[in-house]
Amino acid sequence: MNRSTGPLRERHLLVVDDDDRIRELLKAYLTRAGFRVTAAPGAAAARNLMQTLDFDLAVLDVMMPGEDGFSLVRWLRQGGPQAGTPVLMLTARGLPEDRIEGLRLGADDYLAKPFEPEELLLRIEAILRRSQGRTSNSGPLSLGRCSFDPDRGELLVDGAPARITEAEVGLMRRLARTPHEPVDRLELANGSADPSARAVDVQVTRLRRKIEADPKTPRYLQTVRGVGYLLAPD
Repeated sequence: MNRSTGPLRERHLLVVDDDDRIRELLKAYLTRAGFRVTAAPGAAAARNLMQTLDFDLAVLDVMMPGEDGFSLVRWLRQGGPQAGTPVLMLTARGLPEDRIEGLRLGADDYLAKPFEPEELLLRIEAILRRSQGRTSNSGPLSLGRCSFDPDRGELLVDGAPARITEAEVGLMRRLARTPHEPVDRLELANGSADPSARAVDVQVTRLRRKIEADPKTPRYLQTVRGVGYLLAPD
């Protein structure tokens, strides 16, 4: 999907919620904030829209009749038509285990209901900034059979592009800024849905499955006990 290079407020958002009142309120609020907004009452309608329209971010409710938001994220990340689209999950299920499940499936952020509309807006803009952000770097970093290009936010495995979420791109870019130097877990978690940094641990686990020959004994994405993580390119 080709992303706009204009101001954040010109981006196209998909809002998916089975509650007619909440869906229309969100659409009206985000439209007034300057976004282009398309709304869907459920997962089936969202799938159809994603087949025909480009979106810069999706706001998904979790608790919907039929297919829930978790299932929709799973479908999207496992090869949906816009697999790299950032996702903000908006739901009444605000327990830590629910947030972790959403992040594990590939969501970029998680906001529990009830919420302040301004917080929703700020979280959307933060995700969009990360998705368009670029890190100055001399070029791709070699990670064995993989490589990561911080400027492009692209991970290659055996020369082929690998699916990587916006949250994982942000994590890799931060680690790539200071290779071979540990970065504190709480710094890596800054701005995420889980300030305890458990979400960072989930992202690291997912990334290791993609870049490490043996994820249980990582060579490139290492744990620094008591501190956080470091990236050790070749």
